[in-house]
Amino acid sequence: MGILGLGVSFRRAPVELLERLAFDDADLTKAYRHAQDLDGLDEVVILSTCNRVEAYGNVPSYHSGFLALKRVLVETRGIGYEELTDPLYAHWERDATDHLFSVAAGLDSMVLGETQIQRQVREALRRAEAEGAAGPALATVFHAAVRAGRRVRHETGLGAAPDAYVAIGTDLADEALGGIADRRTIVIGAGGMAELAVHHLRGRGVGPVRVLNRSLERARALAERTDADHGGLDALPGALRDADLIVSATGAAGHVIARDVLARAAAGRAGRPLVILDLAVPRDVEPGTEGLDGVRVIDILTLRRRIGDHSQQTVEEVARASAIIDDEVHRWVIRRRGDELAPVIRALRDRGERVVRAELDRWASRLGELTADERDAVEAIARGVAAKLLHDPIIAMKERNEPGTDRAHAKLLGELFGLEPDDPG
Repeated sequence: MGILGLGVSFRRAPVELLERLAFDDADLTKAYRHAQDLDGLDEVVILSTCNRVEAYGNVPSYHSGFLALKRVLVETRGIGYEELTDPLYAHWERDATDHLFSVAAGLDSMVLGETQIQRQVREALRRAEAEGAAGPALATVFHAAVRAGRRVRHETGLGAAPDAYVAIGTDLADEALGGIADRRTIVIGAGGMAELAVHHLRGRGVGPVRVLNRSLERARALAERTDADHGGLDALPGALRDADLIVSATGAAGHVIARDVLARAAAGRAGRPLVILDLAVPRDVEPGTEGLDGVRVIDILTLRRRIGDHSQQTVEEVARASAIIDDEVHRWVIRRRGDELAPVIRALRDRGERVVRAELDRWASRLGELTADERDAVEAIARGVAAKLLHDPIIAMKERNEPGTDRAHAKLLGELFGLEPDDPG
């Protein structure tokens, strides 16, 4: 078995494709059920975020695993196989681990070092386990990825600005509105990104702020934490007509702000500018709003074009983070090899103990004349010789194994030492 990661990210895929690939809660349940019916997948975890959709599997071989994971993406999201030809990437064993660790650390994010991804990686595993799709192999690598991400955040300056998306978008909104201080602002959504937005906007002096959400209770809870007003999504048409700035950050599968609703609101504004900062993927604002009088939509595509100019992370910090990832990947590889080789190592040591015991029994009559201390010394010498003879091949097997070869090497070593087939596991 080996770890395989398959995915599509913002680096090579258009946002329209990412939107179609994105999984909501109901989609995940269906996808995990589908994955469990496929051959070539022992375990699977799906990671769906604003910037990427990835599926990780514990698979019997690269080829069968690749086909199965690709079917999970294509058949559960209604994507044509040909649409994934160019943007799809695959990582096997150590490379898959290295990629996942980098993702969890925010090194592969649109905003370098963004912190939400670590929670998303942890949540992806939790959901897969709840669906009965993830087992010990993927749990181990995902826990290690979260640990690697935590180290990067504690030991480097990366991730110091968790609201970077909001900050960059707010800068663009400030430019478009000629200043956002005292601007009437609506935040749509009540999750983590929405809360970051409210706090950041408060710091920039906007106001008043109103939180709108499908769940009125969640909107009220966020409004109380941030000293804002609140309401349900039924208040959205009026908000679009009256507000100066809209920040939308929901996890909705469909569009929250329809083009026709926005067009009617724009018509009632008499050209007064409205800026909408759409931080969601899939996008909350229906495409096709370009040209509406006075409306400026800043979405994930706009942020992509500006993101490089706003990264304040240094080359040294990235290098330090990469070194941490390398160290954590190496630790994981060693642990993985230990797990794979543990049965044959135990079998080798048991074999050594049996050989020592057999020889001691064979020479028992000659050893009977020894004192208890002398006999203990002879037995210690015999066991020490056996241990040293086994030490070198065990160490060599751990150090020289390449990803995916552990079982083959363990089997060969077992055969060379005459172990029973069941001994190595």
